[in-house]
Formats: sequence, structure tokens, C-alpha cells
Amino acid sequence: MVHVRVREMDEADIEAVSAIRVRGWQAAYAGIVPRSYLDAMTVEKDADRRRQWFSRPGRESRDLVAVGDRGPVGWVCFGPPRSGIPGDGRVGEVYALYVAPDLIGTGVGRGLLDEAHAAMKGQDFETSALWVLQDNRRARRFYERAGYRADGGTQDDVYDDVTLSELRYRRVL
Repeated sequence: MVHVRVREMDEADIEAVSAIRVRGWQAAYAGIVPRSYLDAMTVEKDADRRRQWFSRPGRESRDLVAVGDRGPVGWVCFGPPRSGIPGDGRVGEVYALYVAPDLIGTGVGRGLLDEAHAAMKGQDFETSALWVLQDNRRARRFYERAGYRADGGTQDDVYDDVTLSELRYRRVL
């Protein structure tokens, strides 16, 4: 396991988080999401969007980063559920979880997920939900090992005219 500490993300982390997210997408979704979509992703565009999102007043989501010797190497974002997740207000959602591709399988992702679960529980959420691409078998195994189970919910996303299905997963916190 790689030694990292998990802390709240701050504005100085935006470039590193955008690099983790873009490289994470390009590694995890190769062969799933169209190459044209992945190739069009840039750290600069992602960082611009992330800056706008991060500075938005009243933002309810939380962002945590895993920081190692080389700076941020993982990121998780979570908060109240977005549309498509039924519940009584006691359901939180993991919106995104990415780890530097060369550190996948080292425990960084699990550490981030554990911290997100603890924070959600501290916000009185009883259940965590998330969406995962149906064809992303590696991510599905990761979440299943962390106690998540597909609950039958599905949604479709379109990437460069290709429709991909996502499965909704849940676990009790």
C-alpha cells in the first residue's frame, strides 16, 4: 500500500485533480468510451470547469484528495444525491473517484472511499450510492469489494454519439 494522507481539497489542488481525472478517464475508459471523446479531454479544460464548480457559492459537495510524496494522487467527490437516486434524504452519492493510473490497486482508492463514507456518515447519510459504467468491470469489482451492490437502477450517457449504460450501486454506511 502506498502511504498517503487524505485531506480536504483546496483551490491549489485543482490542476493536480484535473490531471488525475483526465488521465484516470483515459486509462479506465479506454475501449469503453469512444477514443475521440477521450482524446479530446484536456487537463486545462477540466481545470477551468473545476475552478468554476469549486468556487460556486452554496456548493454542497465535498472533495477530498489523497496526498503522497508527489502531491495529490487521488480524488473523491461526494454529497447529496443528484437526480436518478431515490431516497428519503438519507442517501449520499459518490460523484467521482479517481486515482493516478500508476497507483491503481495500491489502496489509495479504498482509502479515499473509506474517508468519503466516514464523512457521509458524519453528515447523517445512511446509504451511499454511485453510478458506474456497465462495461467498467474493474470499477464494478472495486465497488463490490467495498460493499456496494447494483440495485437495478440504470441510466444512459452519450459520448460522441455512442450510448453507454451506467448501473446504480448502493451500500449501507
